Amino acid sequence: MDELPVIKTRRKGRSLTQSMLIPTEKMVVEALRAAPPGELSDIGDIRRVLARQYGADACCPVTVQKHLVQISQDGTAPFWRVVDPDRPFARRMIGGPERIRERLAGEK
Repeated sequence: MDELPVIKTRRKGRSLTQSMLIPTEKMVVEALRAAPPGELSDIGDIRRVLARQYGADACCPVTVQKHLVQISQDGTAPFWRVVDPDRPFARRMIGGPERIRERLAGEK
């Protein structure tokens, strides 16, 4: 945790607030590398782990998705461990759902 996290406060509900982690690509890369190889992890779990790790209530799903697309283009981390090949989002990854399935199978 050598980076300073960006945590923004936003309104949630009538009078409550929520602290939202805006993760860097490096934070997402580290979380992907920690995901178990050969199995599909829930992206929501990854966001919850990041939020908890940096002391926030939640982690921005839009920012995580943007980073996942960039990571798939750069090849810097195993994005296939959290992108469900059966969901529409998988088509935004380089190689699409087939590459995700191949990479998951290759790690088993």
